[in-house]
Amino acid sequence: MNSKSSAPVVLCITDSCDLPESELFIGLHQAGLQIEVMANPRGRHYKRIEQSGVPISPIALTGRFDRVGTRQIREKLKSRPFTVVQSFNPRALACSLRASRGMNVKIVVYRGVIGNVGVWSPESWITFLHPRVDRIVCVSDAVKRYFLNIRFLGRRISPHKIVRIYKGHNLEWYTKPPADLSEFGFPDNAFVFCCTGRDRPGKGFGTLIESMEYMEDDSPVCLLLVGDLLENQELASRIRSSRHPDRIRLAGFRTDAPQVAAACDGLVLPSESEGLPRVVIEAMAYRRPVVVTEAGGMPELVRHDMDGLVVPVRDPAALAGAMDRIARDPLLARTLGDNGYQRISSDFNTNTTVQQTLELYQELTNELHA
Repeated sequence: MNSKSSAPVVLCITDSCDLPESELFIGLHQAGLQIEVMANPRGRHYKRIEQSGVPISPIALTGRFDRVGTRQIREKLKSRPFTVVQSFNPRALACSLRASRGMNVKIVVYRGVIGNVGVWSPESWITFLHPRVDRIVCVSDAVKRYFLNIRFLGRRISPHKIVRIYKGHNLEWYTKPPADLSEFGFPDNAFVFCCTGRDRPGKGFGTLIESMEYMEDDSPVCLLLVGDLLENQELASRIRSSRHPDRIRLAGFRTDAPQVAAACDGLVLPSESEGLPRVVIEAMAYRRPVVVTEAGGMPELVRHDMDGLVVPVRDPAALAGAMDRIARDPLLARTLGDNGYQRISSDFNTNTTVQQTLELYQELTNELHA
């Protein structure tokens, strides 16, 4: 930071932030940044942020046109000379854009997923495509490419506005003991792949179930599906009619998903679209070999044949072959797991995220004072 007068003063607005986001705020504060946070007090990490000395105040936005929340943000912005406001979800962005009208402040937004932004969407013009947005921080190069490919009347978003900063993790977060999977009754010789995700289109659960059609009878591969899937009757029917229904278990929603992944032998994520999936990072942090598709930012995270195996999207045969290959080769499974662990340690850590975010805030503040 160049001087006291040009040092960034940042307001971050979020909802129930996850652990990496919370640790980013704490890391920025510990690095000397003048930062304040507005967040939902019901979030599980709110107290952790507060106890770490980060100035934090409660806000619970109900939508993009929350008048009460917009007034709260405006009053906060009037309380000191903020140079940057960063929003971490669309509703926070829409409200902060209205709250900051007439104020000399830079507007930043975070984006962690691909899709749902476009020139024909009215909501996009009050959020990500609003002309007052100065930077869009993307969780992966894949998300960055998505924004760069948006065109309107032959024009596109300035590449200067699109920034990629990986959401960092800390290996110390992943030291809890593995979960107990004895209730699922997997055979002793099973190689269990965990698959964690929400029950929504694009997560590839259908492709994963279909991949079992290509699995040989002597393969040790079994599946444990984690998420809100118990009410999905179509998925249940597909499991019952699959070639190996006895090898597939449903765990339902779990609050200890990282420890479930740690208890399994590997993780598979057959998604058709992703930003930078946390579940893959968690499995790699526990030294578990992973099988992922080419969707979104996953090939950035998992280097094929180094940190895991990467297969085409919607290719059940390739998915089956990759899982079977790992399950039959203990040395490969161990090597991929060890490499994945090192990958998170060196390239996807919180310290790097904090440093890159500090540099971005300083750049924006310099632009403001130029």
